[in-house]
Amino acid sequence: QVQLVESGGGLVQAGGSLRLSCAASGRTFSNYAMGWFRQAPRKEREFVAAISWSGGNTFHADSVKGRFTISRDNAKNTVYLQMNSLKPEDTAVYYCAADPSFRTIATMTSDYWGQGTQVTVSS
Repeated sequence: QVQLVESGGGLVQAGGSLRLSCAASGRTFSNYAMGWFRQAPRKEREFVAAISWSGGNTFHADSVKGRFTISRDNAKNTVYLQMNSLKPEDTAVYYCAADPSFRTIATMTSDYWGQGTQVTVSS
């Protein structure tokens, strides 16, 4: 089992920044690729960014590329999502997930998910 707890969400004006954190406990954190996903009201959950177990590989959705950056600190069992130049369309509940496979994490079939943290961007 892997337990995930997100934090760092809140209300921010357009153009502002937030950093989300996802703290993991349970099984060895460094064995898992980690991902961030989001779900806006009345929309399906979508992939945002993923990072390999070592942190050496990352990829980001086109909608956030150049504005958001995923990173991890295996010593702290934490993955981060730095969000800059936020837009109203970034408003959503943000979730982190853990998956043994970096190749498939974007498919949202992970067994381990956090409870989510709300991000609201005002115009």
